Amino acid sequence: MKKKIIFMIINMNIGGTEKALLNMINGMSSPKYDITIFMLEEYGGFLTSIPAHVKVKYFKGYDKIKNLLNKPPQIMALKMLKKGKLIKAFMILFIHIITKVLGNRSLYFKYLLRKQSALVEEYDIAIAYDGPMDFISYFVLKKIKAKKKIQWIHFDITKIGFNIKFAEKVYSKFDKIFVVSKEARKKLLELVPEIEDKTETFFNQLTPQIVRSQSKLGKGFNDSFDGIRLLTVGRLSPEKGQDMAIQVLNKLIKDGYNVKWYFVGDGPSNNALKRIIKEHNLEEKFILLGTDPNPYPYFEQCDIYVQPSRHEGFCITLLEARYFRKPIVTTNFTGANEQINHGETGLVVDIHEHAIYEAIVELLKNSELRAKFSANLGKETYENNDDLEKVFDSAV
Repeated sequence: MKKKIIFMIINMNIGGTEKALLNMINGMSSPKYDITIFMLEEYGGFLTSIPAHVKVKYFKGYDKIKNLLNKPPQIMALKMLKKGKLIKAFMILFIHIITKVLGNRSLYFKYLLRKQSALVEEYDIAIAYDGPMDFISYFVLKKIKAKKKIQWIHFDITKIGFNIKFAEKVYSKFDKIFVVSKEARKKLLELVPEIEDKTETFFNQLTPQIVRSQSKLGKGFNDSFDGIRLLTVGRLSPEKGQDMAIQVLNKLIKDGYNVKWYFVGDGPSNNALKRIIKEHNLEEKFILLGTDPNPYPYFEQCDIYVQPSRHEGFCITLLEARYFRKPIVTTNFTGANEQINHGETGLVVDIHEHAIYEAIVELLKNSELRAKFSANLGKETYENNDDLEKVFDSAV
C-alpha cells in the first residue's frame, strides 16, 4: 500500500524551498507514495512544475486571515476599529496581549483557526515543510491527522525572525525535525537544545535527470557578449547580497575586466537594485533577467557562478552550480563549507565586497584554477534517492 504523505507550504513561488520540494518529490517513487501538497495560497511560478501524479490542495480560508498573520495585530485592530468592528478589534488586541504575556503564539493561531475544521483525509506522514513558519507548524500539528509529523527547517534561524518560545513549546511535539545543513542544525540546537534527539540533517535534493533535460530547453543567454559571464540565481532581496555584487562589478569594470554579471530572479529589492545599477552606469553590464522557472540553460552557459549571500540554510543554487561543474565563488554563509571545499571545488570567502572581488579576480586571472575546480566538481555524485526513501520508510 502506498504511504500517504502531505507537505504543507506557503505557495509555489520560484524560490529555493519550493525547488527543494519539487526535487524531493521528483526523487520519490510514484508507485510507492501518495503525495499531496497543501498550500496556504494558490500562487507561484512553480505551480505548473508540480508532477501530474501529485495531488494539490489549498487552504480556502487563508485569504481571510492572511493580513492578521502577516501584519502587526495592533495595526489590524486599529483598522477594524475605523470600520466599526469593535468586538473583532477588541478580541484581536486581547488575544495579542495574552499571547505576549504568556509567550505562547499558539493561542493567537488557535483563535484565527477557531472555525477551521481539520482536514478530512488522514495521512501516514504530515510535513511542515516551509519552515520555520510558525503558522504552518501549528496547522500541521492541530489541523492535519497523521500517524507521524515532521518539521523541516530551511534557514539559518539566527538570521531570521525565529520565535524561540514557540519552538520550545511546539517542536517537541513533532516526531522528527530535519534541518538542511549541519551548521544550521547546530545553530537550531544551540537555541532549542531539548529537541536534539529528534533532529537530523537532511541536505536538499537534486534530480540530475531533470536538470540535464531542462538545461537543453529554455532561453539561456541571448546576447553576443564574448567576455566572461558571471551568473547568480536567486530571489532579489537583501539577504542574497545583490547590492554587494553591484559594487564588486563596478570595481571589476573600472579595473578593465571584460565581464558581465547576470542575475536570474525577482523579488522585493528589484527597484532598489535598478536605481543603484543606474547610478553606476552598469545597465549594460549588470543584467537583471527576471524570474525563470528553468534557469538551467544559464547555469550550463555561464563561465563562473557567484553566490554573494549574507545568509542561507542550504543554498540549492550552489548545489546546481556544482552539478554543472562551474567554477564557484561563494560567501561563507551557513552551509557553504558543507558544499564547497575551499581551494579544491571553489572559493569560500568572507561576506564582504572586497573578498568577493578578490576571489573573482583570482578566477579571472587563473584559467588553470577554473579548470581544476570544474574537474573536481565532476567527480562528485548527486544521487541520494536511497537516503530519501529511508527517511519516509523509517518515519512510519
